[in-house]
Amino acid sequence: MFSNRFVRYAAAAVATATAVGAMTVLGAATASAATGTLTFSPSSGADSQVFNINTSDVCPAADPDIVGIISGGNFPAGAVAVKKEPVSVLPAGPNNAGYAIAISNDLRTLATSYSVTKLDPNASGTTPYTIDIQCVPALGTTVGGDFSGQITFSSETAWSSASSKPTTTTLGLAPASPVTFGSQVTLSATVNPAAAGTVVFLDGTTALNGTPVAVANGVATYQTSSLAVGTHSITAAFTSTDANFSSSASAASSYVVNQVGPVATTTSLIATPGSGQVQGGNVNLTASVQPATAAGSIAFMDGTTTLGTVALTNGSAAFNTTSLALGAHSLTASFVPANATAYGASASQAVPFAITKYVPPTTTETITTTVDAGSLNISVPTGQVSLPDPALNSNGTLFTTSGSLETVTVTDNRAGNPGWTASGLATAFSQTGGTAQISAENLGWTPGQPTGSAGQTLTIGPAVAPANGVPASDNGAAGLSQSRTLVSAASGAGLGTAKIGASLALNVPTTTTAGTYQSTLTLTVI
Repeated sequence: MFSNRFVRYAAAAVATATAVGAMTVLGAATASAATGTLTFSPSSGADSQVFNINTSDVCPAADPDIVGIISGGNFPAGAVAVKKEPVSVLPAGPNNAGYAIAISNDLRTLATSYSVTKLDPNASGTTPYTIDIQCVPALGTTVGGDFSGQITFSSETAWSSASSKPTTTTLGLAPASPVTFGSQVTLSATVNPAAAGTVVFLDGTTALNGTPVAVANGVATYQTSSLAVGTHSITAAFTSTDANFSSSASAASSYVVNQVGPVATTTSLIATPGSGQVQGGNVNLTASVQPATAAGSIAFMDGTTTLGTVALTNGSAAFNTTSLALGAHSLTASFVPANATAYGASASQAVPFAITKYVPPTTTETITTTVDAGSLNISVPTGQVSLPDPALNSNGTLFTTSGSLETVTVTDNRAGNPGWTASGLATAFSQTGGTAQISAENLGWTPGQPTGSAGQTLTIGPAVAPANGVPASDNGAAGLSQSRTLVSAASGAGLGTAKIGASLALNVPTTTTAGTYQSTLTLTVI
């Protein structure tokens, strides 16, 4: 875009606005006939340089804002160059006439924001662009004044306005075409009139000189010996730094570089270690090519098998391998030129190389150790569980209560890792200080998810439902009156420490005598 200030105020310039990249296309305002002109300072420049716009007069009092439109080339209709802003913020132009609009960005950025890729699309050197600075009211779309000016792109990167004096740029090439590959070529650009500025020499669209050459007394020169074999289209693009003179570009000159014949090369190979290597050991191959200026790659060969290909760097390439098979090998290095017309291919002499079987030295030591039998332990923190007082169920048929088993810890460090099973068996609940009992069949549990050490495989036992309040005299096998599995660890996956829990449920017959009852739950791990 033209400038940051160009984009601050344009949103209200017209009734309709459509976003395009970082810019805004105005869709409703219609420009009036030009009522004034624009001048540019400097009057010419490069696509990436900033410049100023000056109007020849001020806007009518009824139109306190300005907006700018650019047209020409591949810009879309209504492309915004200056977004709406009040004239009250603009300084006066030269000689206190009109407004001075400072540009803080460049034409290339503006073009990119509208997806315009070429500013001189037909490479004509005469692509014109018109910039209109329009006076508009704070509200509405009427254009009360229009200041117009034109710039022309004389090349893809250089423009000038009508107020700058034209220049011509002439290209010189010495020696005359054709030349042989590697010859030093002097490129000269003569600018008339001898305006101040810089020159870029182009091979097609590629700059030959990375840094523009300053013009001195109307002439800029550059030397190169890197022109490739083939036909080149050379131009010189002059960018003026003098506001009184425009930029210009030379006509293209065809220049031919011939190859007189490929330069002969020699290739040598060194294998390290030089006396062979044991199987699996490092074999380092280093190839050298003369002349060292030759560009290309080295194919490292074992007989007719390619071990690897490495690009040359300063005439050298290295390759390392540990995969050579047992036996005798014939190693060579073959140079493959990047440009066969510039350098010839070559191969090294064969280097015989032997890979022998590695026979390590041996000795013996007797190592003795004793494996303890280890132990399997089960424990609880206090061995005490208090269940809440039983409460009558909703049917009035049972007293029920529930709680949680104290966390059970099982530790297994036995040799052989045989696995284990933790189980529980409860006695009947006996009345403290009395003779009444509650059958252990009425006590049940639901094992919880255990936690164990890494490598343990733990499986919880099935839930055991409590009997439905059977009398103490019942001889059934319900509940925890029988041994029930709490958790088991698989063989080969039991070593470590496991933490085990379970929820408890107790059903008490309604005929039970009041009092405190206790049962002993025996937890066993085998």
